[in-house]
Amino acid sequence: MRQDVKKIRNLLKQYAKLKRDFTAFNQVSSLSFDGVSSHSSRNGAESRLINHVDLSYQLKEVEDALNSIDDPQYQFILHDYIIDKRFSRNEACNQLSVSVSKFNYLKNRALEVFKLNYLRTP
Repeated sequence: MRQDVKKIRNLLKQYAKLKRDFTAFNQVSSLSFDGVSSHSSRNGAESRLINHVDLSYQLKEVEDALNSIDDPQYQFILHDYIIDKRFSRNEACNQLSVSVSKFNYLKNRALEVFKLNYLRTP
């Protein structure tokens, strides 16, 4: 696998983890600022808020790039096969009615299209 395609695939895997972390963060974290002044530059609530904003920004960048892809085969490969891991390679081939070599071609092409869209994201 080419190095740039491998990097993009790893980015999408990290996206899946970030999304889980963000969901967990939203479920357990209630941001409340204490009325007590802190002499440090940040208190715990501020750090959590900054982390929350940073995670949401990273997720939005990836989601914007994913949402800008129109091809349903590429969407299936990126979402259901790579990110959500709902299908094995053979199952994905069956879903798309393609051979393994055609699937690998489509997967690499989907990753390339995602990469171009992701790099264009401001």
